[in-house]
Amino acid sequence: MLRFLLFLFNFLVILNLITSSAIAEEKAQVKDIRYYEVSESFRVVVETTGFVEFVKGELKNPERLFFDIKNAFLNRELKKEYLVNNPIVSRIRIGQFDANTVRVVFDLKGTDYEFKVIQLEDPFRIVIDIYQKGSSKSSKILNDRESKITLKRKIVIDPGHGGKDPGAVGPSGLMEKDVVLDIALKVKDLLKKDPSFEIILTRDKDIFIPLNERTEIANKVQADLFISIHANAAPNLYARGIETYILNWTDDEEAIRVAARENAISVKKMKQLKGELGFMLASLEREAKRDSSVKLAGYVHNSMTESLKSAFSRHDNGVKGALFYVLVGAQMPSCLLEVSYISNPEEERLLSTDSYRMEIAKAVVEGIKNYFLHTDNIKKVKYTKHTSSKSRLSGQNKKRTF
Repeated sequence: MLRFLLFLFNFLVILNLITSSAIAEEKAQVKDIRYYEVSESFRVVVETTGFVEFVKGELKNPERLFFDIKNAFLNRELKKEYLVNNPIVSRIRIGQFDANTVRVVFDLKGTDYEFKVIQLEDPFRIVIDIYQKGSSKSSKILNDRESKITLKRKIVIDPGHGGKDPGAVGPSGLMEKDVVLDIALKVKDLLKKDPSFEIILTRDKDIFIPLNERTEIANKVQADLFISIHANAAPNLYARGIETYILNWTDDEEAIRVAARENAISVKKMKQLKGELGFMLASLEREAKRDSSVKLAGYVHNSMTESLKSAFSRHDNGVKGALFYVLVGAQMPSCLLEVSYISNPEEERLLSTDSYRMEIAKAVVEGIKNYFLHTDNIKKVKYTKHTSSKSRLSGQNKKRTF
């Protein structure tokens, strides 16, 4: 009962946050700002909660470049000023220019510069490259593939269970918590080889973490993806194969059973939750990025079934929806993997081998890369430095430029 009350409390907190922001539903929040040294240019990434329109301008005496992000409000926790040790940019400033506009200002060290801008989706970002005129960077258009590689993606991998919670236990005593931790560590090691990924594990050792805290970790680091890894179990020792889940209600008895086991409640209680939580799931659908989660689950699942089918003859149980507590509250595309049935003696034996776990990890990594490759929509906007009477303000008209 206590676990259920805590779960309802967390749901109500999330629902309250959504309701409280309904007034500003049409506005996007400027969530974060990051900057990097990239080749011969200075790159700034402005992350927002939705698609935004923006205009650019240039100011003289001193030299400044600014971007006005329309119909937006600023994350109050963001720093308002960033000192930069760069040959082109000396400082970045950001603030709420007016009630509907966030302004990002670059204090520049000279006039001999150019810049290009792209917009990326899922999550939404404005990417600004500033470089010295005449550099090799200025002679080519910003490459889509290069942008995907140089912009780090934060991926949170969640090994299920842990500590006092062993998860499912196989006929020979193999514990789910140990299997999925090893797979998660392998996934991390493989993804670390690609500089475009930053990988965070919810646990990297045998410790217990409550279900609600796992997505909180992903939300706190503003992750791009959240993937929870599990091993399945069933009373039928012949049950086998791979299945992948997204957060959704279902009437499928097997999906309800699996979710009930992972949530550590009874099947009866899971069915009771349908009426109590169905309307909340509908409210959370946009926040949970359901469509992106479906795509993520599809790419990872297809990668696992194709890879493991050829090598280990695994059975494809499909992509399904179920009410998994661990996915509730995720603010990014998310899914839960059931990589094999630990209750099946044959699959338990496979899960006990390093080679099979590595094949699973490689398949997960391939699925993640395929997701970004096929869903990372890029909108390119090319700008070059020019003089505009509207954007060049006199020295007497500086009071609203930060």
